[in-house]
Amino acid sequence: MKNSIEFQNGIGFMIKKAFFIFLIFIYSCYAPPTMYVPSGSYNLSKSINSIINGSEIKTNIAVKAVNLISGEILIDLNSHSLFNPASNNKLYTSISALGILDTNFTFNTSVFSDTKAIYLVGGGDPDLTLEQLDSLATITAKKNSPGKRLVIDDSILDTLVYGPGWMWDEGDEWYSAQISGLSVNDNCIDFVVNPADNGKLIDIQILPQSDYYTFLNEAYTVNDTTNFKKLKISRDWKNKNNNFLITGSIMDTTSSDTIIRNVHDPTLFTGYLFKEMLQKKGLPISALEKGNRSSSSLKIASHKSSSLISIVENLMVESDNLTAEILVKIIGHHTTGDQGNWKNGLHAMRLYLNDQVGLDTTNFSISDGSGISRYNYSSASHFIDLLSWIYNTSNIRDIYLKTLSYTGENGTLLDRNLPGGIYAKTGSLSGVSTFSGYIIHPLKDPIAFSILMNGYKGSSFSFRALQDKIVSQIASF
Repeated sequence: MKNSIEFQNGIGFMIKKAFFIFLIFIYSCYAPPTMYVPSGSYNLSKSINSIINGSEIKTNIAVKAVNLISGEILIDLNSHSLFNPASNNKLYTSISALGILDTNFTFNTSVFSDTKAIYLVGGGDPDLTLEQLDSLATITAKKNSPGKRLVIDDSILDTLVYGPGWMWDEGDEWYSAQISGLSVNDNCIDFVVNPADNGKLIDIQILPQSDYYTFLNEAYTVNDTTNFKKLKISRDWKNKNNNFLITGSIMDTTSSDTIIRNVHDPTLFTGYLFKEMLQKKGLPISALEKGNRSSSSLKIASHKSSSLISIVENLMVESDNLTAEILVKIIGHHTTGDQGNWKNGLHAMRLYLNDQVGLDTTNFSISDGSGISRYNYSSASHFIDLLSWIYNTSNIRDIYLKTLSYTGENGTLLDRNLPGGIYAKTGSLSGVSTFSGYIIHPLKDPIAFSILMNGYKGSSFSFRALQDKIVSQIASF
């Protein structure tokens, strides 16, 4: 009987203990009434907390700002939590490229020749234009006899065209152009759209003109909005071809517009255009094929890109994903001597960020160069540490500031409601909006800030507006 009572008392004690643990768990998970509780300067934290709560947003948010002279933390909200950074990832890529490749680095696109073939050899130039490719064709046509094969060599980089963690249905948009060691015109074609007479097919001009792709125009000009269907230009990307379909309609009062779509197999696209250019200049080509240039071939023409500084500026201001990914692979090629790929490029970037910048790259994730990947994760503190290192490294600071979008006269942050003196990088994916950079005022200490937002639905407009209010409040502090 005594054992039974002791057993029952033991059970009762265990139940009470379990219930007590349950209560601790419940109360530890209970969110306080205040939506966000930042730390840092009391007055600034209080005002930003009021701005965030007053916005009634529904998203996860991190905010951090630091005085770059004193090191004082001005605002700290969830700064160590990991977020998808979207194009803020380009902050890592751009500084790694400038540090590893050197600011004077250039890309070379070259033409070689032997008795049987002409070799167009890509050097990874992300900004090669149609005009520059045509100039190479002019020189090549003058130095070769008809009937040779054209071999296109993109072997400086591997053949993977989409980055780790990219969505399978990225499709035909400019921002998801395929990655190649031989590129031209951003690996895209431009559809210049104009209205025709009412009831007629719309006027379409496609640049560059080529037989590499086909298109079917089924879009009409209309003079009212009855049964109006938005204009759509789509490539049959699911079947990996370059057949474009144009549907929908435009009003007869519509201004001229340019719609950009990417192509499948940009290496072949570049080679095909080069072949057509040569033929127009009187040099027939017997065949077009991919391959490696012959070791016995001689260089007959070459195009050198603009400096890396200019390329990085274009990367950051235009948020050019193609350039970002090519830079990652080129970093891999440059540091190993092997074919560039995401694995060796990202490894070299992590080493640079860890050893030179001082970031612990084991506690955040960099999976591509552009920020398209859903496998990227960083915190506001990571970006603040990076921005602080850049600003406090005098031989890098002035160069890097020139690569960022900025407010003020001739500024490139034109669609933001911000004070002057903001130098920053935006980022956007579905459910992701980020904004990191500097506040530089001639009469105040410079400030680094980072705002990361993840997990919302719908348009990013209200979230970007909230970012602007936060940055404006920090700038006025």
